[in-house]
Amino acid sequence: MRIAKITAAAATSAALALGLAACGGSEEPTTSSPSAAASGPAFAGKTLSVWRLGDSNPAAAKYMEELNAEFKAKTGADVKLEWIPWPQVADKFAAAATGTGPDVTEIGNDQVPMWQSQDALEPLTDIAREGDRAQIPENLYGYETVDNEIYAIPWGAGARAVLYRKDWFEDLKIEVPKTWDELVAAAKKIQKEKGEGVDGFAFNGGSDANHLLAAFAWSEGGEYAVKEGDKWVGKLTEPGFAAGFATYTGLVQDGLSGKANLTQNTTDIRKRFANDKVAMYLTAGWDLPGIEEDSKGKLKGDKLDFFPLPAKSGGVAPSFFGGNDIALWGGTQQAELGKEYIKLATSKTWADRYAKEGGLLPVYPDTLAALNEDPAQGAFAQAFAKAKAFPADPNWSEADATKAVLQNAARDVIEGKKDANTALADANKELEEILNQ
Repeated sequence: MRIAKITAAAATSAALALGLAACGGSEEPTTSSPSAAASGPAFAGKTLSVWRLGDSNPAAAKYMEELNAEFKAKTGADVKLEWIPWPQVADKFAAAATGTGPDVTEIGNDQVPMWQSQDALEPLTDIAREGDRAQIPENLYGYETVDNEIYAIPWGAGARAVLYRKDWFEDLKIEVPKTWDELVAAAKKIQKEKGEGVDGFAFNGGSDANHLLAAFAWSEGGEYAVKEGDKWVGKLTEPGFAAGFATYTGLVQDGLSGKANLTQNTTDIRKRFANDKVAMYLTAGWDLPGIEEDSKGKLKGDKLDFFPLPAKSGGVAPSFFGGNDIALWGGTQQAELGKEYIKLATSKTWADRYAKEGGLLPVYPDTLAALNEDPAQGAFAQAFAKAKAFPADPNWSEADATKAVLQNAARDVIEGKKDANTALADANKELEEILNQ
């Protein structure tokens, strides 16, 4: 194996991020693309080691049983499947440095740059755009592409939308906002009726703040940074990003969100939402159980709903895309066979099943489009259709979480310590220094 030793800090970071992913499925067996059929006899008697992340369940176990059965029928090879519980993922990945890694593994998409930087993943560029996979949109390969090589294939995805108090909207006869102006009007009406201390739309300035800021910036055509040659060049001072940043800080400056809550993240906002202090905020379905618990059962699904975040410039704002990939582990002795497995798993039939049966969004456009009118998934499908990624660099987490570059810039503006131009220029310099370490 040629994998560098993973630091404890990196492993912990991986565990936290990977813990957001999900698994899937069950359904009747189906026939997928014949990607591996011609290789069948050549792999008879071989065994492929595959890792799935999280805890198994009957539906997920059935999905894997059927997928592995079709793989054996096509290739003649067996699959040794191991489920890795979330608390153990970081340690298991780090242990691969000693030669105990799998041949193929599920992996959180935002973890690809970090593990690639440790030589823990093999390139999949040669199969990424062939067959069904040619239909997967290019923007879904943001994290997976490093130095023009693709190191993982999207398998299923997640996006964020606006969670709102459906009961408040109904009581106050407010229509679901479809434009930014309608959202602002709804927020102000709720604040007027519900009293002081209620955020009409909550400002997220905490550890996951960039999910909200990015939606505003990307919708205006902005970017955080782009790779030019072998160097990251910050784009925070350009008009698109600056316009999105102004919308973001304007949530507080225009009074839609309280100035007392500048450092709150989604978890903090969720608790305030559960206690009638927030009308709308950007999140996903994973917050619903916590809201029910935090509200002591008062806020359940019939009082809540989602809608796509409107872009100030019109249409639906892009979402950060989270989700799960499938990858070939570095140093595997079964690279050819592993690629056949990945080709089958990411064929349209099996990838659609993986996503839909696992509560994720499909990566194939026509399947995703069919969810637009789905009451449960429509808001997320519309946001995900324009989904984008943060800079695909292993140092991004330092800029995002450890140093909180953009969060600090926003607070400086809101608190009057800097004007927006100065704050963004300072943040741009710091971001470049971090990404180019």
